[in-house]
Amino acid sequence: MPKILLIDDDEKLAGLLGNYFERFDLELVSALRPSVGLKMLQKDQPDLVILDVMLPEQDGFDVCRTIRKTSAVPIIMLTARGEVTDRIVGLEIGADDYLPKPFEPRELVVRIQNVLRRAVPVDADSDELKFKGLTLNLERRTIELDGSPLELTTMEFELLALFARNPGKALSRDEILNGLRGIDAQIFSRSVDILVSRLRQKLSDTTKQPRFIKTVWGRGYTFVAEEATVE
Repeated sequence: MPKILLIDDDEKLAGLLGNYFERFDLELVSALRPSVGLKMLQKDQPDLVILDVMLPEQDGFDVCRTIRKTSAVPIIMLTARGEVTDRIVGLEIGADDYLPKPFEPRELVVRIQNVLRRAVPVDADSDELKFKGLTLNLERRTIELDGSPLELTTMEFELLALFARNPGKALSRDEILNGLRGIDAQIFSRSVDILVSRLRQKLSDTTKQPRFIKTVWGRGYTFVAEEATVE
């Protein structure tokens, strides 16, 4: 049964979601304060975190940044303001999805299921995709960059795998979004640019001399990594 950690100071919401999640074989643990939630993250090792933006002690964006320093656990952010800017910031700092308040519990469950589905191994003709300095293991969902393990969020891994399956092909933003699935249509083009920027940073890639991801002006992006040399 997947374990979900909710960090939200609304105690009533935690109770309602806990009862509702049981119907979908989801276990909910909750924290009213970020300091407690971060400790529970280490102790309980949840499969996904639901994180409210408006919190005591520090806001959800800061909590998300803290989590991303040490963990790639999937994160869904909740925002009462529902502003596009909040959603963009959430994606930019590493959230996998977001949901404006108020929301229907069923919609939250669907989003949880979608994010968890993206986090499990995918079917592929080959378990590994190898390039010069970069290896993706699709079954174990691991990355090696220049021989060292690289930790990516669920969405970052999906994006890199999409590029790696289509080397040399210029992918438009729409094609990328169709491949990733599940991102809100309101910020489609901006969200792709943010995700690509995050991935480039993780790969230590540059726009001037791209080693892996090249911007194709007027089109989108293309994966330009060199094929691995067969010894």
